[in-house]
Amino acid sequence: MNWEFIFKYLPLYQEAALLTLKIGLIGIAVSIIIGLFCSLVQYYKVPVLRQIATVYIEISRNTPLLIQLFFIYYALPKVGVQVSSEMAGYIGLAFLGGSYMSETFRSGLESVDKIQTESAYSLGMNKMQAMRYVILPQAMSVSIPAFVANVIFLMKETSVFSAISLLDLMFMAKDLMGMYNDTTEALCLLVGFYLIILLPISIVGTIVERRVRRAGFGG
Repeated sequence: MNWEFIFKYLPLYQEAALLTLKIGLIGIAVSIIIGLFCSLVQYYKVPVLRQIATVYIEISRNTPLLIQLFFIYYALPKVGVQVSSEMAGYIGLAFLGGSYMSETFRSGLESVDKIQTESAYSLGMNKMQAMRYVILPQAMSVSIPAFVANVIFLMKETSVFSAISLLDLMFMAKDLMGMYNDTTEALCLLVGFYLIILLPISIVGTIVERRVRRAGFGG
Protein backbone atom coordinates (compact mmCIF):
# COMPACT_ATOMS: atom_id res chain seq x y z
CA MET A 1 0.00 0.00 0.00
CA ASN A 2 1.47 3.33 -1.10
CA TRP A 3 0.64 5.56 1.88
CA GLU A 4 2.46 8.50 0.34
CA PHE A 5 0.01 8.42 -2.57
CA ILE A 6 -2.96 8.21 -0.19
CA PHE A 7 -1.91 11.15 1.97
CA LYS A 8 -0.95 13.22 -1.07
CA TYR A 9 -4.29 12.89 -2.85
CA LEU A 10 -6.57 12.64 0.19
CA PRO A 11 -7.45 16.39 0.05
CA LEU A 12 -8.55 16.02 -3.60
CA TYR A 13 -10.82 13.14 -2.66
CA GLN A 14 -12.27 15.22 0.16
CA GLU A 15 -13.19 18.01 -2.28
CA ALA A 16 -14.67 15.48 -4.70
CA ALA A 17 -16.64 13.85 -1.85
CA LEU A 18 -18.09 17.20 -0.81
CA LEU A 19 -19.21 17.89 -4.38
CA THR A 20 -20.69 14.38 -4.67
CA LEU A 21 -22.54 14.83 -1.37
CA LYS A 22 -23.78 18.30 -2.33
CA ILE A 23 -25.20 17.17 -5.66
CA GLY A 24 -26.61 14.02 -4.11
CA LEU A 25 -28.42 15.79 -1.27
CA ILE A 26 -29.85 18.58 -3.43
CA GLY A 27 -30.89 16.16 -6.18
CA ILE A 28 -32.56 13.86 -3.64
CA ALA A 29 -34.32 16.78 -1.93
CA VAL A 30 -35.81 17.87 -5.27
CA SER A 31 -36.70 14.27 -6.11
CA ILE A 32 -38.68 14.01 -2.85
CA ILE A 33 -40.74 17.06 -3.85
CA ILE A 34 -41.33 15.67 -7.36
CA GLY A 35 -42.16 12.23 -5.99
CA LEU A 36 -44.61 13.53 -3.42
CA PHE A 37 -46.40 15.67 -6.03
CA CYS A 38 -46.66 12.79 -8.52
CA SER A 39 -47.86 10.34 -5.86
CA LEU A 40 -50.60 12.73 -4.72
CA VAL A 41 -51.66 13.31 -8.33
CA GLN A 42 -51.96 9.56 -8.85
CA TYR A 43 -53.61 8.94 -5.48
CA TYR A 44 -56.34 11.49 -6.16
CA LYS A 45 -56.51 10.48 -9.85
CA VAL A 46 -56.22 14.07 -11.08
CA PRO A 47 -57.23 14.20 -14.77
CA VAL A 48 -54.44 14.90 -17.32
CA LEU A 49 -51.82 15.36 -14.61
CA ARG A 50 -52.17 11.70 -13.69
CA GLN A 51 -51.42 10.64 -17.26
CA ILE A 52 -48.45 13.04 -17.46
CA ALA A 53 -47.07 11.70 -14.17
CA THR A 54 -47.44 8.12 -15.40
CA VAL A 55 -45.56 8.85 -18.65
CA TYR A 56 -42.81 10.65 -16.71
CA ILE A 57 -42.42 7.75 -14.26
CA GLU A 58 -42.22 5.17 -17.03
CA ILE A 59 -39.63 7.16 -19.00
CA SER A 60 -37.55 7.92 -15.93
CA ARG A 61 -37.55 4.41 -14.44
CA ASN A 62 -36.90 2.65 -17.76
CA THR A 63 -33.92 4.68 -18.97
CA PRO A 64 -30.46 4.64 -17.37
CA LEU A 65 -29.27 7.75 -15.51
CA LEU A 66 -26.24 7.87 -17.79
CA ILE A 67 -28.44 8.26 -20.87
CA GLN A 68 -30.49 10.93 -19.12
CA LEU A 69 -27.32 12.84 -18.23
CA PHE A 70 -26.07 12.62 -21.82
CA PHE A 71 -29.37 14.00 -23.07
CA ILE A 72 -29.32 16.89 -20.57
CA TYR A 73 -25.64 17.75 -20.98
CA TYR A 74 -25.07 17.09 -24.68
CA ALA A 75 -28.48 17.24 -26.40
CA LEU A 76 -30.09 20.27 -24.73
CA PRO A 77 -27.34 22.67 -25.91
CA LYS A 78 -28.26 21.68 -29.48
CA VAL A 79 -31.62 23.40 -28.95
CA GLY A 80 -30.11 26.40 -27.20
CA VAL A 81 -30.31 25.26 -23.56
CA GLN A 82 -26.85 25.45 -22.02
CA VAL A 83 -26.42 23.36 -18.88
CA SER A 84 -23.28 23.07 -16.75
CA SER A 85 -22.09 19.62 -15.69
CA GLU A 86 -23.06 20.35 -12.08
CA MET A 87 -26.55 21.51 -13.04
CA ALA A 88 -26.94 18.45 -15.27
CA GLY A 89 -26.12 16.35 -12.23
CA TYR A 90 -28.84 18.03 -10.16
CA ILE A 91 -31.43 17.71 -12.91
CA GLY A 92 -30.54 14.13 -13.82
CA LEU A 93 -30.62 12.87 -10.24
CA ALA A 94 -33.88 14.69 -9.48
CA PHE A 95 -35.46 13.39 -12.70
CA LEU A 96 -34.52 9.79 -11.92
CA GLY A 97 -35.17 10.01 -8.19
CA GLY A 98 -38.56 11.65 -8.59
CA SER A 99 -40.00 8.55 -10.25
CA TYR A 100 -38.65 6.18 -7.59
CA MET A 101 -39.83 8.42 -4.76
CA SER A 102 -43.23 8.72 -6.43
CA GLU A 103 -43.74 4.96 -6.50
CA THR A 104 -42.55 4.67 -2.89
CA PHE A 105 -44.94 7.35 -1.64
CA ARG A 106 -47.80 6.06 -3.79
CA SER A 107 -47.52 2.57 -2.35
CA GLY A 108 -47.43 4.10 1.13
CA LEU A 109 -50.56 6.15 0.47
CA GLU A 110 -52.42 3.17 -0.94
CA SER A 111 -51.48 1.06 2.10
CA VAL A 112 -53.55 3.31 4.38
CA ASP A 113 -56.94 1.72 5.01
CA LYS A 114 -59.85 3.56 3.37
CA ILE A 115 -61.68 3.59 6.67
CA GLN A 116 -59.01 5.97 7.98
CA THR A 117 -59.98 8.50 5.31
CA GLU A 118 -63.67 8.00 5.91
CA SER A 119 -63.17 8.46 9.65
CA ALA A 120 -61.30 11.70 9.05
CA TYR A 121 -64.11 13.02 6.86
CA SER A 122 -66.70 12.00 9.45
CA LEU A 123 -64.84 14.13 12.00
CA GLY A 124 -65.30 17.17 9.75
CA MET A 125 -61.90 17.23 8.10
CA ASN A 126 -61.56 18.31 4.48
CA LYS A 127 -59.34 16.52 1.96
CA MET A 128 -56.24 18.57 2.80
CA GLN A 129 -56.64 18.11 6.55
CA ALA A 130 -57.26 14.38 6.19
CA MET A 131 -54.14 14.03 4.06
CA ARG A 132 -51.98 16.11 6.39
CA TYR A 133 -53.06 14.70 9.75
CA VAL A 134 -54.26 11.18 9.02
CA ILE A 135 -53.14 9.68 5.71
CA LEU A 136 -49.70 11.18 5.11
CA PRO A 137 -48.16 10.38 8.53
CA GLN A 138 -49.16 6.72 8.22
CA ALA A 139 -48.09 6.53 4.58
CA MET A 140 -44.68 8.04 5.33
CA SER A 141 -44.03 5.63 8.19
CA VAL A 142 -44.79 2.66 5.93
CA SER A 143 -42.59 4.14 3.18
CA ILE A 144 -39.47 4.61 5.33
CA PRO A 145 -37.63 1.36 4.36
CA ALA A 146 -38.17 1.93 0.63
CA PHE A 147 -37.40 5.64 1.03
CA VAL A 148 -34.03 4.94 2.68
CA ALA A 149 -33.24 2.35 -0.01
CA ASN A 150 -34.01 4.97 -2.67
CA VAL A 151 -31.74 7.54 -1.01
CA ILE A 152 -28.85 5.05 -0.89
CA PHE A 153 -29.52 3.99 -4.49
CA LEU A 154 -29.51 7.59 -5.73
CA MET A 155 -26.31 8.44 -3.83
CA LYS A 156 -24.61 5.44 -5.47
CA GLU A 157 -25.89 6.55 -8.87
CA THR A 158 -23.76 9.71 -8.54
CA SER A 159 -20.85 7.51 -9.60
CA VAL A 160 -21.85 7.99 -13.27
CA PHE A 161 -21.45 11.78 -13.09
CA SER A 162 -17.82 11.45 -14.17
CA ALA A 163 -19.13 10.72 -17.68
CA ILE A 164 -20.10 14.39 -18.06
CA SER A 165 -16.75 15.67 -16.72
CA LEU A 166 -18.05 16.38 -13.22
CA LEU A 167 -15.20 16.34 -10.71
CA ASP A 168 -16.83 13.85 -8.37
CA LEU A 169 -15.33 10.87 -6.52
CA MET A 170 -15.42 8.53 -9.51
CA PHE A 171 -13.86 11.14 -11.80
CA MET A 172 -11.05 11.65 -9.30
CA ALA A 173 -10.36 7.93 -8.98
CA LYS A 174 -10.41 7.34 -12.76
CA ASP A 175 -8.19 10.37 -13.36
CA LEU A 176 -5.55 9.24 -10.87
CA MET A 177 -5.65 5.63 -12.12
CA GLY A 178 -5.08 6.92 -15.63
CA MET A 179 -2.03 8.95 -14.58
CA TYR A 180 -0.42 6.56 -12.10
CA ASN A 181 -0.15 2.84 -11.42
CA ASP A 182 -1.50 3.12 -7.88
CA THR A 183 -4.83 1.59 -8.81
CA THR A 184 -5.37 -0.17 -5.48
CA GLU A 185 -4.82 3.00 -3.47
CA ALA A 186 -7.11 5.07 -5.72
CA LEU A 187 -9.89 2.49 -5.46
CA CYS A 188 -9.47 2.12 -1.69
CA LEU A 189 -9.93 5.87 -1.29
CA LEU A 190 -12.97 5.74 -3.56
CA VAL A 191 -14.59 2.91 -1.60
CA GLY A 192 -13.69 4.54 1.71
CA PHE A 193 -15.32 7.85 0.88
CA TYR A 194 -18.49 6.23 -0.47
CA LEU A 195 -18.74 4.25 2.77
CA ILE A 196 -18.31 7.47 4.76
CA ILE A 197 -21.21 8.99 2.82
CA LEU A 198 -23.55 5.99 2.69
CA LEU A 199 -23.11 4.20 6.02
CA PRO A 200 -24.52 7.08 8.13
CA ILE A 201 -27.57 7.24 5.84
CA SER A 202 -28.16 3.51 6.29
CA ILE A 203 -27.70 3.65 10.06
CA VAL A 204 -29.95 6.70 10.54
CA GLY A 205 -32.61 5.12 8.31
CA THR A 206 -32.56 1.92 10.37
CA ILE A 207 -32.88 3.86 13.63
CA VAL A 208 -35.79 5.95 12.33
CA GLU A 209 -37.57 2.86 11.01
CA ARG A 210 -37.28 1.09 14.39
CA ARG A 211 -38.54 4.11 16.30
CA VAL A 212 -41.51 4.55 13.98
CA ARG A 213 -42.42 0.88 14.32
CA ARG A 214 -42.07 1.10 18.08
CA ALA A 215 -44.48 4.05 18.06
CA GLY A 216 -47.03 1.84 16.36
CA PHE A 217 -47.14 3.36 12.87
CA GLY A 218 -45.28 0.84 10.79
CA GLY A 219 -47.53 -2.16 11.17
